[in-house]
Amino acid sequence: MPRMRSRLTALLAALLSVIVLAGLSITAASADDLDDRLAEAKRKQEAAASALGQVTEDLHETDAQLAQAYIDLQTIENELPVAEAALAQATAVLETAQREADALALRLSDAEAEETALTTEIESNTEAADAARNGVAEMARQASRGDMGMSSLELVVGATSTDDFINQYNMSTIAMRTQTSSLESLRQTAAVTTNNEVRLAAVKVAIADLKTEADAKVVEADAAQTAASTAKAEVERLIAEQAVKKQTIEDRKAAEEARMNELAGQNQSLSSEIQDIIGLQEVERARIAAEKAAAEKAAADKAAADAAARPGKPSTGGGGGGSTTPVVPSGPAAGKGFFSYPTAVPHITSSYGMRLHPVLNYYRLHAGTDFRAYCGTAIYAGASGTVQWARWRDGFGNQVLLNHGTVNGSNLMSSYNHLTSFAVSAGQSVSKGDLVGYSGNTGLGTACHLHFEVYVNGSTVDPMTML
Repeated sequence: MPRMRSRLTALLAALLSVIVLAGLSITAASADDLDDRLAEAKRKQEAAASALGQVTEDLHETDAQLAQAYIDLQTIENELPVAEAALAQATAVLETAQREADALALRLSDAEAEETALTTEIESNTEAADAARNGVAEMARQASRGDMGMSSLELVVGATSTDDFINQYNMSTIAMRTQTSSLESLRQTAAVTTNNEVRLAAVKVAIADLKTEADAKVVEADAAQTAASTAKAEVERLIAEQAVKKQTIEDRKAAEEARMNELAGQNQSLSSEIQDIIGLQEVERARIAAEKAAAEKAAADKAAADAAARPGKPSTGGGGGGSTTPVVPSGPAAGKGFFSYPTAVPHITSSYGMRLHPVLNYYRLHAGTDFRAYCGTAIYAGASGTVQWARWRDGFGNQVLLNHGTVNGSNLMSSYNHLTSFAVSAGQSVSKGDLVGYSGNTGLGTACHLHFEVYVNGSTVDPMTML
């Protein structure tokens, strides 16, 4: 019985420890480590997402499919460490829940074995007690019939011989001892049975509590299993998508290389065309100046002839004759503030300068300033001038090119690109701030925005030096 008492004590102590630890999925140390890992992964994800925003803006003029694949790949690679940390955490919770469930199952099995043993012992003791009780009852009946009870006188008188006396005395002594032993055994068995029944009741309570805990732990383990499965599926999904995006990028690299070459060619073509326009303007200005000089000379000659034909009138001496070089009016110096912003709410998304292409891994010139302009946003003339054209140009999409004339000794033009529609036409004069069109995503672009370029003598310059 001491062995059973110690097992019951251990069982109750184990139950107490389970109750105290209920709801704890992982140890404090491992939980802190996994929490730190997950928090660090999320922090890096947020920082990478912020940096990706600028890269996204720089990809406005990249092939749409390639740009989206690159953005998706970066997003996936930012999410993957978070998903992996979440999976590690979910796996740890699952493993702990399973260990605790297994431990509870073992304790429950031990308790049920204890219950069976106690029940069996109680049944055995009950049978033994019944047998002892029947034996005592039978002795009592025999005694009442006089079969066992003999006085000392009866033993002496009734004995036929000395041997007979000794035999009857021994039998009487044995009967008394047997009766005393049966009564003692009955008392002990009853005490053990009572003690076992008390312990059995305690074990049954422990079993009930263990079953409740085990049921709750099964639910917790099932939830942990679902969470771990979901986290694992998410990691596998991200890895699969990562492979797809990488393949898309590889497949589109050649096309993007061709697009970049096309865009560079378009930039060169536009620069050459502006140079041609500047040349034609110089020829036209020379022609106009020559015609004006000829007209002035003819007028002077006629005035001189008329004066000579009128006697008494002094000659003007032909003071108005001779060639005069026309003065070409020029605007203010092309410095800071010459242009106004082309959007009502200017927000620069990508500046002028060399950019590292994130996919092709080489530097290229971003020849203008990009402004955030959602589809259909009004676009305004940065300065007064004449609309050189409003038409489609490969790479630039719908483009308005404004000629601002000679400014500080140099020809100055500006272009407004990727428009969805025009509000002006070729040859039209515009003033600073006039509507020229609406933003869009035409040409080589991935999202609606305004790509604003400024040209000095046909070469691009940083628009911000004049805004």
